This record gives sequence, C-alpha cells and structure tokens, in this order.
Amino acid sequence: MRPDYPIIVCDVLIIGGGSAGAMAAIRAKEVDPNQKVVVFEKGDLKYSGCIARGMDALNIVAVPGISTPELYIEANALACDGIMDEPVNYRMAQRSWQMLKKLESWDVCFPLDEKGEYEVLQVHPKGRFCVTMKEPELKAILAQRVYDLGVRVINRTMAVQLLKVGDQVSGAIGMNVRTGEIIVCKAKSVILSSGGTARFGLPNNGYLYGVYDFPGNTGDGYCLAYRAGAELSGFEYTLIYYIIKDINAPLLYITLTRGANLLNAFDDHREKDHPSIKSMLQEHHEGRGPMRIIMSHLPEEKIREIEDILFTTERPVQERFFQGRNVDFRSGEIELWPTECFLCGGHGLTGVRVNEKAETTVSGLYAAGDTSLVARGHLSGAFVFGEIAAESASEFAAGIESAELETEQINKFIKTQETRFDQSGNPVPIEEFEYKVRRIINDYIVPPKNDYKLNHALRWMDRFRKELNEEVRVKDVHDLFKFYEIQNIIQCATMSALASKERKESRWGLWHYRTDYQEPNNQDWLKHIVLTQGEVPEDVRISHREIVRLGNSKTL
Repeated sequence: MRPDYPIIVCDVLIIGGGSAGAMAAIRAKEVDPNQKVVVFEKGDLKYSGCIARGMDALNIVAVPGISTPELYIEANALACDGIMDEPVNYRMAQRSWQMLKKLESWDVCFPLDEKGEYEVLQVHPKGRFCVTMKEPELKAILAQRVYDLGVRVINRTMAVQLLKVGDQVSGAIGMNVRTGEIIVCKAKSVILSSGGTARFGLPNNGYLYGVYDFPGNTGDGYCLAYRAGAELSGFEYTLIYYIIKDINAPLLYITLTRGANLLNAFDDHREKDHPSIKSMLQEHHEGRGPMRIIMSHLPEEKIREIEDILFTTERPVQERFFQGRNVDFRSGEIELWPTECFLCGGHGLTGVRVNEKAETTVSGLYAAGDTSLVARGHLSGAFVFGEIAAESASEFAAGIESAELETEQINKFIKTQETRFDQSGNPVPIEEFEYKVRRIINDYIVPPKNDYKLNHALRWMDRFRKELNEEVRVKDVHDLFKFYEIQNIIQCATMSALASKERKESRWGLWHYRTDYQEPNNQDWLKHIVLTQGEVPEDVRISHREIVRLGNSKTL
C-alpha cells in the first residue's frame, strides 16, 4: 500500500542549515559528489541560523607563528573552568587555519594590514586566536555553494522525529511549518546541526523572539538526539550574556578592541581590553550597573569603521534600532544589560556529546555547531565540525547498502499529530502558554540556583507538559509547529533543572551559581553531568563521565 506522505532517499541527511549545516552539506559533496545530500531547514537556508547574514570575526584560529592548538587547549580549559574534552577542541583548533584559508578562497574577506598580516585579537585568557573578518555576505556565500553543488534543500521543514532501525538511525520525519505536510527522509546517516535552545528564558522586554541567538532554535537538535538515545551534557551551563539592552545584539568585541570605553553607572572605567561577560554581570548584579559603551572620544574614522561593521556585517538591524533610540555614537552612549538565559554549544558547554569524529553515542548519528558539545567552539567550531561530521557521515553511509524504514514509527507519529487539532477548542492560546513557560524558566532555572528553586522548576515543567496536551489551543499549522517547539523548550528546561540539581557546586561564575553550594568543588565535580532518556522522554537518566584528556581519546 502506497503511503500518503512522500519518502525521499539520501546518503546523508543534515538537519539544520545554519553555519554548521551549510558547511556540512558542502563538505559532504566535496567528499563524494555523487552521493545524495539532503538538508531539512526550518527557515530558509539563504538567511537562517545564528549567522544569518555576516560576521566580523572567525573566533578561533591557530594562526601559524602566532598561536598553536596546544595553547588554545590551555586557554579554553581556563574559560571552561576545566569542563572540556581536550581531543575535540584540539581537533577544532588544529583544522582552524585550514578553514580560514578555505573561506578566503571563496572570497570571504579577512582584512590585511599594510604588512599583509591578519588582525588577530586576544579575547581568550591566553594567546591570540580571534581573526577579524569583514564579510556581510557570509551566509549567502555558503548557501550559494550548497545549491551549486547540487544539495537538495527542503526549506520551511522542521525535523520532528529521528527514525531508527534497531540501534541505528535511518532517517527522520520532517514537517512543513506552513502547510503541516509530512515528509519522510530515508537516510544512511544523519547530522544534527539545528542550533541550541535560544528561545529558553524570557527577555526583559517580554518579546518572545527578541533573543540573542536565532529564535527558531528551540532545542530541536538536543531533543531529537535525546529521544533517539544519544548522550547530552552541559545543561547546567545556563548562559546569560551582557550586551545591548532590548535588542540583545553583539557589540563588545567590535567596539572595545577599537578603542571604545566601558563605564559602569558611576562612570568608573573598566581598564581591561575585553572584560569578561562574567565580570560585567557581577558588577551589574552588585548594583554598579548598567554598564555603558562610550565612543565620543574616538576619531570620526574609527566611529565610521565601527558603524560599517555593525550596520553592514553584524546584524544590520542595529542601524534602525539606534536611530529609533536617537543614539548617535559620536555623542550618546550604548546601554548594556543582561540577556535572557539560553543553552548553547557554541557560546557555552551544552550539547550532544561527540568525539573528535563528530560521532554521537548513536550509530549513524553525528552532530555539529551549537547542537554539539564542542565547548565554546563559536563559528570556528561550527565550520570545522560541520566538515568533520560530513566526512564521518559520508564514510559511514558508504559502508551501508541502503537505509531501511520501520513505518510503524512514522504511522504512530502521524496518528498523534492528527489528534493535535482536537485541541482547537482549548482555552489557552499557544503564544500565551509559551510566555508563561519561559517566565517560569526565568523564575526557577535562571541563576542564582538552589534546590528549592530547581525542584519548583521540575514541578512546573511536569504541569506544563500535561497542560500542553490538555489546555493549549492548536487551531492551525502555525500553532502545531509552535506546539512542537514548546514541547522541546519544556524538555530542555527539565534537563537543565535536573543537571543543575546534580552539580552540587558553583562553577562558571553566575552561569551555575548555587546559593546552597557556593564554592567550586574540583575533587567531586570536575566531570561531565550526562543525560540520557529512560523509558519515556520525561524519564531523564543522569550519569557522570570523566573529562577526556589528550592522549586518552576514545569512542564515546
């Protein structure tokens, strides 16, 4: 009997078409131009992901003669307070210079000075690794290469379930976010690159989509991997950034490295070249904030240089934002404020556990970018592990004659999906429900933490899980895909609360500060808190893993 949903077949399926996913698609075709590569992208590949347009720097590059992968491991281990698997990050740094030269060959702009040298900034505790980039069309360049190589891109498609045969991944179910139509991809291998959980805590301005990272990132990759049996870690690393108030956009690297001043509310100067997010958050919470960026002392050409980067490369919407606030960099100030709380592999330590081959603990499943745990890998980590995941996934796919499907999994999902519209008469609008879920995350998961708050968070998430199925209105396809997003947010909040309860110490400054365990405890907690699914998604199993050192690498 012919199924009433389309089935497409490929060698490598990539879920998420941001920086890591686009690079993975390109590399998969470079490895084997004849293999079939498919991308499921929730938005549109041309402008999706955290780097939806341009970028001002390649954050981690071991430039020969300036730095080394070994020095990067030392620097990043300090930034991670020791919770970092060394082989994964070493591999990323080792391939970073090669990645820069590859991007340069695609006409991505890395400015050179009069001596023909790159501008390499120090933003890590040790060494200089951050290479200035000036490329407003970065995502467009990547997207064009993806299409030119013949990758099949299926836009506006959210991956809602991974498919397995036995212990091996065999593809995924996708849902068109505008029509609700189901598409099934039968794949020999799958790469997860759909970002972190950007839409997690609620921004101070109350705008659901006004978050630091791409608002379409709702923990989809984390939850897909978790429900497929993969190991996750770092969910207690609850990130809060300190950047432009109300727009939550980047600014610090661009301005401070070009001579801007950072002042607190009492006009005290911060003398460090690039103060840490942790130190600024601490000053803010101790009542000396908000911090402010001042550029009025800079020469006109330097201000124009900063404006050029901000308004053409790094989130051009900032130009309209500052105009609307009547802020002129020559006379005004830029107020900074804590962002919402979020979970992220690129900026933080949250993600699907991978080894240096980008392999997860599930056969045939790989992860890259913010979905993977390459601690504080940023854009360099996304690009390099996008390539590594593609190489590993392609090799795995080449060893399989054909992927199989167990249609019972698909039919069960479709049957459940069809019942969602039975909720069309329920009383609670889905947007209001999301607002409440994320407000409760602010109340009980956002640090400072303690057992009382975390226990309340878990009780609320249990209640929300029930209310999502019984009280929330699903009147159309838009509500339906929001339903799946909120389901993922609730799951990520549950995992974050449980991981935070388990780590009975304080670490990473405010990001995991527990008022009932106020000091770090290396003797007992210099290790990973690992999460896996039990019998059902809400049954989160907790275990510990030792930090993997160089020379002690092994399959996860």
